[in-house]
Amino acid sequence: MTEIPEHLMKRAQAARDKAASEAAAATPAGDDQAAAPESDSRIPAHLLERSRAAKPKTSGEDAAAGGGVAVQDKAAAVAPAAGGGGVPVGAGPGGHTQRLLTVVKSGSIQDVKSQPVDKVHTWPHLLAIEFVAALACTAFLFLFAIWVNAPLLQHSNPNQTPNPSKAPWYFLGLQELLTMFHPMIAGVTIPGVGLIVLIFAPYIDKNPSTKPEDRKFAISIMTVHLMFWAVLVMIGSFFRGPGFNFTLPWRDGLFFEL
Repeated sequence: MTEIPEHLMKRAQAARDKAASEAAAATPAGDDQAAAPESDSRIPAHLLERSRAAKPKTSGEDAAAGGGVAVQDKAAAVAPAAGGGGVPVGAGPGGHTQRLLTVVKSGSIQDVKSQPVDKVHTWPHLLAIEFVAALACTAFLFLFAIWVNAPLLQHSNPNQTPNPSKAPWYFLGLQELLTMFHPMIAGVTIPGVGLIVLIFAPYIDKNPSTKPEDRKFAISIMTVHLMFWAVLVMIGSFFRGPGFNFTLPWRDGLFFEL
């Protein structure tokens, strides 16, 4: 059972003393015998007056119904049942009348749901997902290698340079930059600035949330980086023909090999 605080016990005792003094002041001098049960039961005086006025009317009906008990008798019977000694009806252990919510913590009677968090344990939650993703990628590459025919090209001929001569697809973005800018700018300045921005991005955006709507800066930087490089790779792969000149694949054909 929850221990009742001392200040609540003092407040309840003061309320009982005040109610007893008010009841003693409101009781007529000639009703000494009725004063004791009234003060013990803590029944308001106007209710007792109403019950005494209604007693002659209800006595005959109670006798006919087999009850034979008056309202005053019921009120007198309730007082001893409450434990006597001035304990109010419906009082708790020790005669305390404070409400239960004032002494019981809210967590024990309310269903407090835990707040959602945006973090999970590395093991097994994160590593299990990464392992399943790795298995799926391995299965896809295995099936792709079986069904898709990707033969090697013929041996290189040093006397014949293919036209156009394209780098592997992952370097075509850099090769595309070399057609637009000086080699120092295309090969050093632009890639270096991009790498520096990506390195300092975690120190600029220190928001620990993993929700996209809370990481607008980080999402914007990564989106610009990926789209910039993806557009250059696509132009170098599908829109460059002989002499690495700009061409349309649906008009002049596709000059791209894996």
